[in-house]
Amino acid sequence: MLAVTAISLLVAVQSRKLADHEIAELETRLIDAKRRELENYLSLARTAISNDYGRALPDDEDAKVRVMQTLASMIYGQDGYFFVYDYNGTNLVAPRQTELINANWAGLTDSEGTPIVDELITIARRGSGYHSYLWRKPSTGEEAQMVSYVVGLQDWQWAIGTGIFIDDVLTTVAAARAETEARVRETFVWIAAITMAALLMVFLSGLGLNIRERRLADAKLKALTLRIFDTQEEERGRVARELHDSISQILVGVRYTLELARRRLRSGDERAEDSLDSGINALGGAIQEVRRISRDLRPGVLDDLGLGPALQSLMEQFGTRTGIETDFETVVFRNRLDQEAKIALYRVAQEALTNVERHASATQVSLRIYGHANGATMRIADNGIGITMSRASQRTAQGLGLRNMQERIERLDGTLRILGTRSGTVIEAQVPLSHMLPPETGPDGRSDADKERKSA
Repeated sequence: MLAVTAISLLVAVQSRKLADHEIAELETRLIDAKRRELENYLSLARTAISNDYGRALPDDEDAKVRVMQTLASMIYGQDGYFFVYDYNGTNLVAPRQTELINANWAGLTDSEGTPIVDELITIARRGSGYHSYLWRKPSTGEEAQMVSYVVGLQDWQWAIGTGIFIDDVLTTVAAARAETEARVRETFVWIAAITMAALLMVFLSGLGLNIRERRLADAKLKALTLRIFDTQEEERGRVARELHDSISQILVGVRYTLELARRRLRSGDERAEDSLDSGINALGGAIQEVRRISRDLRPGVLDDLGLGPALQSLMEQFGTRTGIETDFETVVFRNRLDQEAKIALYRVAQEALTNVERHASATQVSLRIYGHANGATMRIADNGIGITMSRASQRTAQGLGLRNMQERIERLDGTLRILGTRSGTVIEAQVPLSHMLPPETGPDGRSDADKERKSA
């Protein structure tokens, strides 16, 4: 709308300037043609009186009468005639307006206050020239614009001239101006029509895109809901298998051991104490298994000690369970990452290590986490078979692991990069600075990081 408004204003200004220029040129050409016509008329008049004026003396009254008679007889067109004023302002010749003859018209002005006779005499004294003013038309008696050409007969102190009405010129110019205004209005109508059509197209396109995006968003929401349900069911199935395969088996064994100890006690068998010890040991194993499952679901060390110790414990347990060599490096992160970021990075590390165990065929894996000016970065690298972008995309589309990692980091407005190299795979997760918390200070005004560096 702003662009169309600016274009419309520019078109209007430029069109008006061009129209005014062209109309002014048209008016100038028409008036110039009228002036040339007046010069021709006056040239004929001077030729007609040249014999009488050229031979007469300044006080030759007979010659003056003959000249006045000649000029009075020279009328042309409907309103054209020659007039004569002496330098005092007295009219001597006016064949179509005889009421002016022998009257002194010095100081005469038109309805707009433009001096007439005085200006004509001034021009005649200089030699010749043009003068424009309002004058009554002999044919209609109405006032109209007139252009006069006057020359001076200096020997007799006369101003001889003729005039032509230019109302036809003004009518032509007005018609041209009206036509130009109509074209400008037509241009504005076309601009408005094109603008409305463009706005309608933009509106319909935006509506179509909005509907399309809404449908895509609904489809993504449904897919996300299904993934959430799948994740929940997968997690429930995993916990159920863990309980059935470990806790349930252990408790069944404890039950049989306790029943055996009861029978031995009733029969006075000395081995009853051994059965009780075996049951107690089995219960201890069940307790440890419950703690392991609970730690997998929500590691307590993450809440108690922070992200660094939790990741270190995760790496140690991974190395113990799989036999893969691990390397862990971190900086002080306690009270530096918010809870959401700590959980997200921990789950990404869990999923990455699970993928290393299942797919990488690696013998070494390293985890490095550090803070910087833009936030925090966790980098996990292995020396396995590596992963290509096509395989990564395929796994993301088919499985939940990489997709969950991606969604967790995107929810934090972070970035997740998965790079496959000849030496293995690198997973790099970056959390923005908005999820970094200021370090806590103690009563002595020192931060935890300062204390730990001093103790080190």
